[in-house]
Amino acid sequence: MQAPILLDLTHTSHTRARTGIQRVARALRRELPGAAAVCFDSYEGAWRPLEPWEEANLVAADPSPGRSELWPLAARLRGRLRRLRRRSPALGGAQAGSGAPGGIVVPEIFSQRVAGALPALFAASSGPKVALFHDAIALQFPEFSPRSVVARFPGYLRQLLAFDGIAANSEASRDSLLGYWRWLGAAATPPVAAIALGLDPALPEPTAEATPAGPTILCVGTIEGRKNHAALLDACEILWERGLRFRLRLIGLARPETGAAALARLERLRSAGRPVFYDGPVGDAALESAYRECAFTVYPSLAEGFGLPVAESLSRGRPCICSGRGALGEIAKGGGCLALDGVGAADIASAISRLLGSAAELSALAQAARSRRFPSWSDYAGRLAGWMASL
Repeated sequence: MQAPILLDLTHTSHTRARTGIQRVARALRRELPGAAAVCFDSYEGAWRPLEPWEEANLVAADPSPGRSELWPLAARLRGRLRRLRRRSPALGGAQAGSGAPGGIVVPEIFSQRVAGALPALFAASSGPKVALFHDAIALQFPEFSPRSVVARFPGYLRQLLAFDGIAANSEASRDSLLGYWRWLGAAATPPVAAIALGLDPALPEPTAEATPAGPTILCVGTIEGRKNHAALLDACEILWERGLRFRLRLIGLARPETGAAALARLERLRSAGRPVFYDGPVGDAALESAYRECAFTVYPSLAEGFGLPVAESLSRGRPCICSGRGALGEIAKGGGCLALDGVGAADIASAISRLLGSAAELSALAQAARSRRFPSWSDYAGRLAGWMASL
């Protein structure tokens, strides 16, 4: 019996959020060969395979409005009962005599509670232990990150040293992690590989539709400080005051702790009658429809570990305005993007005005976007599994 790879989905299996990390985790559940999903049940005080209600969270069509974990009362009671009886299901469905599981993948930014339980998970595996590393933005831009994440992050980066390998989402993320470990003075570090994320397949490409108010510009991403929505909204207001006709559509989860300024700016513009629309988090079908209906996208983020919305936009033939630095620059250099040196309001306004005013440039960027080829989630999972085997 082939030993499974244990895939830690402690957070993702208890939320229906569709932010970047959750999308990566769900994709690995579908595509990683031989993966057995597990979680740390704090009510039981042990690792266990996912229950049916947790598996249902992974395939739910509609996203939740927040990232918080939700544990039904019945699940909490079951965990406490197993803890009293000291009866925990075998990880990965392993049976006596079948051998230890063949590896561990931790795709989430794990909490301190989960970190304390990792030794027990590691003891269940004879194979390589790999964590995914998304970004170091909590250290690079602490002013735009939740305080709890900033406080936790240095400890998390030190705990990554216990793994056999780290799969970073981009060269920029890889460099930031290695740079922190050098600053820390870590004597020995695990190998870190940059493995670009995959994408969900795009639907067939229809013709973009204009609206009576002009073309639609789309921005997909969580509304939080580092995503820089406030600058995008200010840029659009500059252009509306000049008389340019276009609609701005925002899609993504709201995080008021760091995105309050952008949310307040959004409400002021809507109250003033500006053509700005906020859908909140949406399901896959609605997101595909939004890509079909837009002329191009804007991703004003200050920094990313990868930049899934940029890659998704390009894979659907929609040009994207974004930063030309860091991980976003890695994606932009392949074509289809109007890459910016800065992402202040004036920079973004100039770029939007440029594309709205030049059908030829917009068409050329769209053609460049359509010519690009991005890996699928199956490709990504295969590369990850192959790299794990090399460890």
